[in-house]
Amino acid sequence: VQFVESGGGLVQAGGSLRLSCKASGFTFSRAAMTWYRQAPGKERELVASISRLGDLTDFPDSVKGRFTISRDNAERTMYLLMNNLKPEDTAVYYCNQLGGSSWGQGTQVTVSS
Repeated sequence: VQFVESGGGLVQAGGSLRLSCKASGFTFSRAAMTWYRQAPGKERELVASISRLGDLTDFPDSVKGRFTISRDNAERTMYLLMNNLKPEDTAVYYCNQLGGSSWGQGTQVTVSS
């Protein structure tokens, strides 16, 4: 199982980024998927989840209305579109299967005020 996250970077508050997650080593289309983030000194936090077919999504209140999750099962890729970014969104972002234990390197998102 392998995940390669990309698309992070430095952005000003109010800006947008789109993260990508390329998955391999398992049947992607059969797995519900998630995005997590971890800020320095904090625990890893779930920020988005999506069902196998992409018809159901869920977000915590901290990002609801600003983040959108989507997936392309044919490309084995998942996306996280982040709008109206805030400094508190600064973290390393990771993707994973729902309940999975193998983590990729993540992609750094830094939001300046």
